[in-house]
This record gives sequence, structure tokens and C-alpha cells, in this order.
Amino acid sequence: MAWIKRIILCLVAGALGGLANSIAVWLFGAVGISQALGFMMAPALTIGWLLPRLFYGALWGLLFLLPFWERRWVLKGLLISLAPTAYMLLVVFPKLGKGMWGFGAGATAPLFVLFFNAIWGVVAAYFLLRTDGKA
Repeated sequence: MAWIKRIILCLVAGALGGLANSIAVWLFGAVGISQALGFMMAPALTIGWLLPRLFYGALWGLLFLLPFWERRWVLKGLLISLAPTAYMLLVVFPKLGKGMWGFGAGATAPLFVLFFNAIWGVVAAYFLLRTDGKA
């Protein structure tokens, strides 16, 4: 039963991280920070844009089941955030026609993806720390 609870907590943590990530992406685009720094992404905050991000954030949250750095939650969150970052840069952006590493979305695209996914990882890890004492 403890494993089921841990899996559910990791899914929720990932979804909450996805929410924080999505709000950051939207906010940076809405106020023009992304564009001013060379990342041409300013999505509208809609349910259709948000729900897939929460779903995939939850799935990526399952990586927190890996048993390492459970007391070093910030480092664990940052390290785990590299997986969705690599997926975005090497799979998603090319499928969207933005090229490998997302340079079609701007010269700073890889840095923004790294930053926004770091937000996901730290928020997810912090949630796990607060709910069951380990990330």
C-alpha cells in the first residue's frame, strides 16, 4: 500500500510541477520577457494548452520514484528535470518544426526550456518533501 501512495504522490507532484511550469511559461510570454530574450513562445493560458502539460508533467513525476538523493530535494528535482528538457529539445521541438534544440523558436530556446523545466523539477520535489519527507 505504501508503494501506491508513493506513486500517487509522484503523479500529483509532477502535475503540480507542470502547473508551475505552465504558469511560468505563460507569464514570461504574457509580459514579454521570453520574446525580449529571444524565445518566441507566448502561449495563451487555455485549458487545451494546460491539460496536456499537466498530464505529461504527472507522468514525468514518476521519475521521482528513483531512489537517489531523497534528502537533497533541490538537486534531485533539477537532475530529474533534465529528462523532460532533453525530450522537449530533441523530440518535441523537431516534431513542431522548430528544429533540433528548438532554435526555430529562438536562439535562447534551450536555455528557456532548461529554466522552465527546472521550475517543474523543484516544485515537484518540494511537494514530495512536504508530503512524505523525501523527494
